[in-house]
Formats: sequence, structure tokens, C-alpha cells
Amino acid sequence: MKRSPSVLLAIGPLLSREVDLDELLDKIVRRVADAVGADRGTLYLLDPDAGELFSRAAHLPELKQIRLRLGQGIAGAVAQSGVAVNLPAAHADRRFFAEIDRQTGYRTRSLMAQPLRDRQGQLIGVIQVLNAAAGAFTSDDEARLSCLAAEAALAIESTSLYLQIRPRRGSAPVLPLGYRFNRIIGEAPAMQRVYGLTQKAAATSATVLIRGESGTGKELIARAIHFNSPRRDGPFVKVDCSTIPATLMENELFGHERGAYTGADSRSVGKCEAAAGGTLFIDELGELPLGLQAKLLRFVQDREFERVGGTRTLTADARLVAATHQELESMVGRGLFREDLYYRIKVVQIALPPLRERGTDDILRLAEHFLDVYRKKHGKEAELSAAARQRLCAHRWPGNIRELEHCIESAVVLSDGAEIGADQLALPGAATAPTAGVFVPRTLDDVEQEHVVRTLASVGQNRTQAAHLLGIGRNTLLRKLKEWKLA
Repeated sequence: MKRSPSVLLAIGPLLSREVDLDELLDKIVRRVADAVGADRGTLYLLDPDAGELFSRAAHLPELKQIRLRLGQGIAGAVAQSGVAVNLPAAHADRRFFAEIDRQTGYRTRSLMAQPLRDRQGQLIGVIQVLNAAAGAFTSDDEARLSCLAAEAALAIESTSLYLQIRPRRGSAPVLPLGYRFNRIIGEAPAMQRVYGLTQKAAATSATVLIRGESGTGKELIARAIHFNSPRRDGPFVKVDCSTIPATLMENELFGHERGAYTGADSRSVGKCEAAAGGTLFIDELGELPLGLQAKLLRFVQDREFERVGGTRTLTADARLVAATHQELESMVGRGLFREDLYYRIKVVQIALPPLRERGTDDILRLAEHFLDVYRKKHGKEAELSAAARQRLCAHRWPGNIRELEHCIESAVVLSDGAEIGADQLALPGAATAPTAGVFVPRTLDDVEQEHVVRTLASVGQNRTQAAHLLGIGRNTLLRKLKEWKLA
């Protein structure tokens, strides 16, 4: 048997990126169909609540989606029995479901189907290929499909989509078509609008402004725009205006020439230049010093700039995506942000909803996602109890998704059993509060960390304002957040 083209080798680099899930699954189907010499292929996933298979990727443009009951059709029979099939004459098999051929006008002759199972042996779907180029699929093709199906299952298990197709005690209802991008989780109507805008923006070269409170996932959306755009093979370069001192910001953006200042022993390329051919993501745009905004405006308009200490005008073909949690309109009115830059930046605006407005289903899906991540990272097996789920749904999440992530990681780290209770969630008002009159010793670092987290939450995660209220410098606050792994 010839060595099979690897599914994981083909799509591996995409698994850690915010790529369109249907595109990712379509690549899997095409890879498998090509490897066994099939004319068409279909990837069915299991909807465990409905007891049905649904097509998530298929070479059947005539049908938007195929749904089969377990036991219905060849794919449904394979899902029910767990046994792969190879049919040289599909129509002669009593299990064949001819209605799909009737609706599409496609004539199925030969067919192979293989169950997809995760690493725990749970069924997650079926992969099916139709019409062998040689007339019938061989035993070598069967063996090849078996290997590729195992790789396909592993690839699917590595995506955020896996949360929807894996049954789990107490999990939120399954809505199989909810997620649009890998690593971005949520099915609330507000998130569906975000997905639609992201997909439209990605297909263009327009400048995008992503708005939303701190911790809502603005960088994930910026990455989704990049990795689903024609520039996906170019660099994605990030500049965080909230972490770079104002005196160094121009150098960070535009670079410097040798001898531009003391210690500039060689030429340095700035982020604008480094992003050529790709996407420049400017995070916390509202923190950009007013004096630099004119230079950024020039870059936005003409893609032109000069390095610090240089006189030669340079250009860089970089797409610009920016993000902010601040009200730029108010800053324009107060003279803190240039009006012309504001209108140049907001060609396409994407507003991310705060977590508290996304509903309990999204909160629980995100909690499950972070539970998976940190159980693997810390070698734990704990599940969320019903009481813990209720506590998560009742909290207002002023720190949004970032606060939820830290809450779940803390609970996983501190868990010592099979279940995480509500009292193990590090949330204000949780059952971890000490009983009245009882002194519970805590380290100064713990007290300081809690005070800083609550202060940040009270000002909508505005680090500059929080530092002012805490009576410390902004860089000191940033250093503490990094030490606590909260940055």
C-alpha cells in the first residue's frame, strides 16, 4: 500500500489559528477523497442530543446540509454499528438512502464509510467517500481510509468545534452550527452578528476597528480576520499601545535608523514594516499618544512612514486592524484623539458584546472550553458541579472572558476531587468567603491580587485608571499583572 497523504500534515498549522471551521473541515474531506481516488466526500458529525448525523463539510453544493438518523442510510448505519463499510455497488445495499441522490441528481455507485472516534473511543462522526476513480475501492483504499479517519478525528478533537459534538454531563444544549471560527466560542445572537461581520471583513482589505470591553476577545477576532483573508500566509504583527511607554511608541511602530539616538547601533525595523504582506494589529488604539496619531494617519492613508532618525520615505503594504475598549467619539470631543484618524480607522466596525449579555449557554460553553484546556495543562480530571454552573451563570463577569478563564484555571488548580464545587470558584460573594467572626489567614500577595482584580473590574479593565486609583505607576501595575499571569 502506498503511503497516504497525511491529514494532520496538511492542516496541522491551521489547528492553532482562528480559521473558518467549515473551510478547515472541507480541507479534511478533500484530502481524504483525493487520497483514496474518490470523486466526492462527506464529513458527518454526530449531534448526540438529537441522535442524528449532520453534514458539516461535503462536496454536495446542491444541498445545504444532510441530516440522517442513526441507522438511516449507509453513514447512519456505520455510526450505529461502528463498523466501516466498502460497497462496490451502493444501490444494491438495502441500507442505501436513495433520497440524497434524488435531490442532488448525483449517481452514487461505489461507497466507503468509516466511523470517526475521539481518543476516548467516543463516536464523533462518519467520513464517507463516493465513486472510486477505478470503479471500486480496494482493500488498500479501506486501510488508507482507516488511517486518514483516525487523523481526521484527531484534527477535529483539536478544534473548538469538538465541544459541541462531545456529550458531557450537565453541558449546555448542543447547537451544531453555532461556531464559525476555530478557537472562538459562542452561539449567542450577538456573536452570530460578529461572525458575519468578521467573515465579510476578512474577504476585503478594509481597515477594521474592533470595539468592546477588555477581556471580550478582540484579539481573537483580529486574528480571525487575518487568517481568513487573502493575507493569511503573511505575518500577523501585534502592537499593544497599553504596554509600551509613549517615548518608545514611535520606534515600535516605525523603527529607527542607525545612530538615531544613543544606543541605536544598527537599523531596526518597526512593526509597520514587519507587517508588510500581512496584517498590523494595533491593540488599545485609544492609548496611542496624540503626537503620534498624525504619523499613524499618514500610514493608514498612504502606507507611508519614515524610521526614527531617517529622511527616506518608506512604504509597507500592511492591512490595519485596530481594537479599543475606549469611547473614541468622546476622546475626539475632548481633543484626545484625532477626528480624521477616527474616521479613517472605523471603515468597518465590529462590536463585541460583554460576556454578561451573551447568555448562560455561552458562559457554560466557554467554561467547558477552559476546563478542557486547564485540566490537560495541570493533569486534573475534575468536572463542574451543578452548583458551580449555577454560580458561573449568576456572576456578572465585569472582567469578561479573561475573568472567566482565570476563574476556571484557579478552580482546576485547587481541585482535589472529581468535582469542582461552587465554593472553589474564586468569585466575589462565593462560598469561599470566611464565616463571620472567623479569621482566615491569607498571604499579602493574595490580598493584593484580589484588590487589584476588583479595582480593574470596577473601572472596566482600564489599566491607566486602575493604576491611578491604586496609587501606583501604570508600568508597576502591568508588571504585577504579568507576575500573576493576568496580563
